[in-house]
Amino acid sequence: MQHVSVMKDEVIELLSVHSNEHYIDATLGAGGYSEAILSLNGPRGHVLAFELDTDSIRHAEDKFDQYGKRFIIQRSNFRHMKDIVDSMQFHDIAGIVFDFGLSMDLIKSSGRGFSFMEEAPLDMRFDTEQELDADTIINYWSEKEIADTLFTLGEERYSRRIAKNICEDRKKIPIHTTSALVAQIERSVPAPYRHRRVHCATKTFQALRMAVNDELGALKEGIEGAFAVLKPGGRIVTVTFHSHEDRIVKNCFRDWKKQNKGTLITKKPLVPSDEECAKNPASRSAKLRCIQKT
Repeated sequence: MQHVSVMKDEVIELLSVHSNEHYIDATLGAGGYSEAILSLNGPRGHVLAFELDTDSIRHAEDKFDQYGKRFIIQRSNFRHMKDIVDSMQFHDIAGIVFDFGLSMDLIKSSGRGFSFMEEAPLDMRFDTEQELDADTIINYWSEKEIADTLFTLGEERYSRRIAKNICEDRKKIPIHTTSALVAQIERSVPAPYRHRRVHCATKTFQALRMAVNDELGALKEGIEGAFAVLKPGGRIVTVTFHSHEDRIVKNCFRDWKKQNKGTLITKKPLVPSDEECAKNPASRSAKLRCIQKT
C-alpha cells in the first residue's frame, strides 16, 4: 500500500486526540489516520473505521491486529454512519476525520478503471456490489445526461462535444475500456487542449467516478450524520480535494455556526506545506477544515 495520508500531523492536532476517547475514521484507506489515533487514544479508546474496498480492509485487519478490539472496521459507505453508529451503540465520539481523496492504491492497482493511465474495464465503483458503473453511464446514458455529468461534476468545457462523439461511436462499437474512452476524449477536444500539462481526460474521469459513487450526495449525508453522532465538544476534521467537496463542507460548517451548534476551529481552510506538496504532489489541492460541536 503506497497511499500517503494528507496533512496527517495537522489532522491529528486538530482532532485533539486524548487517551481513552473514541474516534471515527470515515475514510480508512491505508489507515494512516487510524494508526496515528490508535497510538494516542489507548489504553481503552477505540477507532471505528469505514471502508468499502475489500483489499484495504484486508490490509487494515493485518496492520491493526495488534490493537485487538480497539480497532473496528465496518464495510460500509460513511453516508450510513449514523445508522451504523446507533445500531452498534458506539457512543461518546470525540472526533471524526474524513479524507475525500482517492487512494493512490485504488488508482494504481484496483483494475477498476479509475486512472486513464492504466488499461482497465470502465468500472470505477468503490463498492463492487453496487449496480451502477462507468460502463453503464458511457454506453447507456443519454447524450444530455453524459454531457451534464461531465460539465457539472468535472467542469469539463468540452463536455457536449465529448458526449456527442461517445454516443455516436458507441452505436458502432461499445466503449468498455479506459483506453477506448481516452481515445474518444482525445478525438473530441482541440489539439491545444490535448497537449496541456493536465491530461485532457482528467476531468471526464473525475466526473464519471463521482457520478458512479454519488460522491457529493454521500459526502453531505456523511458530514450530517457525523455531526449528529458527535458528542458535545467533539470535532470533525475534513480534507477535501476539489471545489465541489469543499463547498459542501464549508456550507454545512457555516450553517452549524449560524445555528450556534458549532464553533469553527479553522476560520479559513488550511493547505499543505510546500514541503508536503513536494514530497506528495497529490496533496497540492487539499483543503483542511475543522469544526467543534457546541
